[in-house]
Amino acid sequence: MIFWIASVVGLAIAYLFGSAPTGYLAGKLLKGIDIREHGSGSTGATNVLRTLGKWPALVVLLVDVLKGAAAILFARWFYLWFSTLSSVTPSTALDRQSWEPWAVFLAGLAVLLGHSRSIWLNFAGGKSVATGLGVLLAMSWPVGLGAVTVFGVVLAIFRIVSLSSILAALTAITLVFGLEQPLPYRLLVIAGGVYVIARHRTNIQRLLAGIEPRLGQGSPESKTGSQI
Repeated sequence: MIFWIASVVGLAIAYLFGSAPTGYLAGKLLKGIDIREHGSGSTGATNVLRTLGKWPALVVLLVDVLKGAAAILFARWFYLWFSTLSSVTPSTALDRQSWEPWAVFLAGLAVLLGHSRSIWLNFAGGKSVATGLGVLLAMSWPVGLGAVTVFGVVLAIFRIVSLSSILAALTAITLVFGLEQPLPYRLLVIAGGVYVIARHRTNIQRLLAGIEPRLGQGSPESKTGSQI
């Protein structure tokens, strides 16, 4: 019972990491505005760039990446700490090597959900791209590095953030199977990648129609449109 209570507490903390509304706070602190009422209505770094400028966007991007990484690092620390408690009897103590990847899996899902369904924004939020990158880098840096490389190359060529994000998610799914990774990590990358792509469904429709805006252009999304 103690183990399961502790697991729920750990997941709640990972969710709260993700739910911190970085872009929204940047708008309030820097200009006293609700960034959801400007540009595309997104709380993500792209709309922060459009609305607040380059440096606020960079800070929001980095913090969102760190949220994902922090959730994974916390899950590993928390699981290790909990397994050393004297109150955890041998019958409930779990083998760290076998179960730690599952703790990472659950924390990764929780932080992605927190970013896209933030309790502080009435369960709305972004598309979990930057936070997902943080998860990848902390979980398996080769997979994260491959994903961010594809993101950067595609963005440099096409200057379309949504296309870069979608291809980065597909790259992560491919790499996690090409490299030696535990099953929970593979399941997390598949679930997270599919979730990120699904969050871009409106962008996909515009990409197919050839009307998706490039970086620096205005967004056709309404202020109540999907979040980036």
